[in-house]
Amino acid sequence: MVRDLLPARSGDVARTVPLPLREQADVRDRWLTERLLELLPDLMDEAGIDLWLVSGRENAEDPVLGTLLPATWLSARRRTILVLHRSDDGVTPVAVSRYPVGQFLPAWSADEVPGQSAEQSQWAAVRRFVDQAAPRAIGIDVSPGCAAADGLSHSDHGQLVEALGPWADRLVSAETLVVRWLETRLPEEVTALRALDARIQDVVAEAYSPAVLRVGETSAADLAWWLRQRLTDLGLAPWFHPVVDLQRAGVPPVAARGTLLPAVPYDEPVQPGDLVHCDVGASTLGLTGDLQRSAYVLRPGETAAPAGLADAFALGTRLQDLTTGQMRPGRTGDEVLAATRAAAAAECIDGEVYSHPIGVHGHGAGPEIGLWDEQDGVPGPGGHPLRPDTAFALELCVRAPIPEWGGQCVRMGLEEGVLLTADGVEYLGGRQEELLLLPAG
Repeated sequence: MVRDLLPARSGDVARTVPLPLREQADVRDRWLTERLLELLPDLMDEAGIDLWLVSGRENAEDPVLGTLLPATWLSARRRTILVLHRSDDGVTPVAVSRYPVGQFLPAWSADEVPGQSAEQSQWAAVRRFVDQAAPRAIGIDVSPGCAAADGLSHSDHGQLVEALGPWADRLVSAETLVVRWLETRLPEEVTALRALDARIQDVVAEAYSPAVLRVGETSAADLAWWLRQRLTDLGLAPWFHPVVDLQRAGVPPVAARGTLLPAVPYDEPVQPGDLVHCDVGASTLGLTGDLQRSAYVLRPGETAAPAGLADAFALGTRLQDLTTGQMRPGRTGDEVLAATRAAAAAECIDGEVYSHPIGVHGHGAGPEIGLWDEQDGVPGPGGHPLRPDTAFALELCVRAPIPEWGGQCVRMGLEEGVLLTADGVEYLGGRQEELLLLPAG
């Protein structure tokens, strides 16, 4: 179990992340086997697909391909075609590839047909397998609405259609299958996400410590680069450059693209009285985490943040509660968004909700609950239903005037990892309940 590999430092939450690379590979390969055996048959049935073709080439990777390859494969090799056939016995994974592919059965040798090029022979092998399987629906990764399900390249699509001949009439989009494959988490994967969330929180706490954040010297840009370097040194790959911003009395936020953005220059040192905010994401074991933390730098003589800032943060946590209260299996992302916005309006909360699935990818496949610039619904991903055993980054912001700052508006951003279960929403790690307080020096 992952919990055995990741010793608990506090309670039953595993916190020692990441594992050594070799141990990570063992865990990931075991997860892949379990996912192929236990998850994929039901997901293919649910999607109505009995043959799934995933093809990718070096430097032209299908986003799904990496989730099916063994951990020692960091990319496709030449052209790698995976064929997953649903039969009465489960799912048969087959590789039409020049090299052996982990748990997949080899189904092609590049020199098996004299006189044919390797490319012709490879597509001919796919055709032979399809002839034998006689599938009713052949899923391929093409989708106008979901980028993760749109990984089949134009040229590979053309060659596949030509190779399949009359079977090409049975090609269908595998979008539903891709979304379900990418969003569904095993129990051990959830344990790893909890560990990753805790580790990112540790790194942010370190960034906010006096040893790193030196008031009057350290800038937002300095902190962002420190966070990225620290995560990298720990073996946690950042999936975006960390965002650190400052808000300050007398420097009101600026309107940009329909929202408000902090206006303190990124290269200005942090000062007493500043509101410091960071957005940090990192990956390990093929999974991603994403969270935000806000802190107030105390002025000399202060022991607490101004009441207006504390109240603004409380509004943010209230909007979190309103959002999670609407997150129920079966509802679409757009339905959750509309219900949350209505509930927020009833309480006069001014904000935006832009929560997203998280797991294999940071902005993962599945139901989007708003985008910061799409608050009336998200065409495509907003129509996907929420499912149990899926993880989300509960991301949102509120805007509020701060009396102590002369009524200046503050944008308070919050983000936490959560898990949707059949019984409700659970936080993956410790939820930030109030502003962090940082000493002035």
